[in-house]
Amino acid sequence: MFEATRRDGVCRLRRPDTRWLSTGYAGGESRADAAFNVTVPEGWPETDLDAYIERRLSAAGFDERGPTLLTGVGQEHARRARFGPVEVVATAGVSNPAELPIDGEPSEWGGESAAPDAVGDPERDGSVGTVNVFVGTTRSLEPGALANLVAVAAEAKAATLLARCGAPGTTTDAVVAACDPTGDPVTFSGSATEVGNAARVCVRDAVLASLDSRYDDDPIPRGVGKASYGVVADDRATVSSI
Repeated sequence: MFEATRRDGVCRLRRPDTRWLSTGYAGGESRADAAFNVTVPEGWPETDLDAYIERRLSAAGFDERGPTLLTGVGQEHARRARFGPVEVVATAGVSNPAELPIDGEPSEWGGESAAPDAVGDPERDGSVGTVNVFVGTTRSLEPGALANLVAVAAEAKAATLLARCGAPGTTTDAVVAACDPTGDPVTFSGSATEVGNAARVCVRDAVLASLDSRYDDDPIPRGVGKASYGVVADDRATVSSI
């Protein structure tokens, strides 16, 4: 699916005239020849993201422009997984997990609030982790199926991270889904379909491989209590029948 090139902290995933759907900065639907994963440095102070992305892509010698995700994880930890009509490229760091407690009595959780509780110090170890997932298929997906592929990838990412680090994601995760407009048409991309099943397999294996690379010499933080920074959504919603 992708021709991958890694240079100067930027990973370019190239495929001419591809349909993309990004949940990252300046995301949404687009049609472009490439997408990018960009590693930002420790203590990253940038606020003008458009200008920053332009500088980084130009400095790395890439002429194409397309969906771009940012991460504190080095691109040397990017891993690719292929199965059937799907390919996934992922980078994974979990220094800022986002927990969602399920067990326990409501009285053990917090009350209503506008935002989850933040735990730890985001400056403690410099860069903040992120799990970025690029999932592409050689099939031509209907608009709803392309959107659903984002959900399928996010579900697989959450299941993988729960098993490995005890949280379904980090505070800054993003997914980019892609498909070939000239491929065989596909109406659905759910977990029981060829595309959906392959996406789940590839997301799991790429995220696991990236985690193994990133934490080769260090233990993976398991939960907010062991991480540098994170959030816990321990509030309780008001639930009623309809």
